[in-house]
Amino acid sequence: MSEGTERRRFERAVDALRAIPDPLTRLDAVRGAREHLEEMEVEAVRSARDAGATWKAIGARYGLSKQGAQQRFRAVQPERGPER
Repeated sequence: MSEGTERRRFERAVDALRAIPDPLTRLDAVRGAREHLEEMEVEAVRSARDAGATWKAIGARYGLSKQGAQQRFRAVQPERGPER
């Protein structure tokens, strides 16, 4: 699947959340989606690290330094040898 297609699918999902008429129901749905996305983000960082991505490369995705990425995702950081 191309990046453009993936982005459009995500945008449709966000639009579906926006379309929920009841504000409290919408709030619950958005909160739940955010929690899932945060979990997915941590899993993606862990997968990237396991695949050999450096903290510098991960940080670049967020506009952070290597150290900034390490601090942001401290819980993901496995106990390993020297930094790659």
